Amino acid sequence: MRVEANSSASFAEKKENIFAVWLEWQFYEVPRFLLQIWANYFIFAVNFFSFTLLVKTFFSPWRRYRWRYPRGFDIGEFFSTLISNFFSRILGALMRVVLIVAGICFQLFVALSGLIIFIAWLFLPLIVIAGFLFILIY
Repeated sequence: MRVEANSSASFAEKKENIFAVWLEWQFYEVPRFLLQIWANYFIFAVNFFSFTLLVKTFFSPWRRYRWRYPRGFDIGEFFSTLISNFFSRILGALMRVVLIVAGICFQLFVALSGLIIFIAWLFLPLIVIAGFLFILIY
């Protein structure tokens, strides 16, 4: 069987420079993937802590604990129910403040850790080369 010279030439044309492939992977594909993951964490935090719902229902009673007002006119029972409902709403607002602050802290953690990971990935080749040079010198 005879092999044509053109088949080996076309094979050589299809070969890519491994350094160019690595550069594309290191500085284009993986950073794009890291940004997608980072965005997913932001979306997760917004959905998990449901900021919009917490703000919309800020003064709603905690866990829907509500007392019904008496049918007749009993001033003591009326004020007892009024104060209980008031404290239930205050407790709801306090718990929602805690959840909103926890969500903001988590968002800040995601932002800082994502930024650190992203920058570390971009500088990783320089860090590896510096490590090898440090080992060779010392």
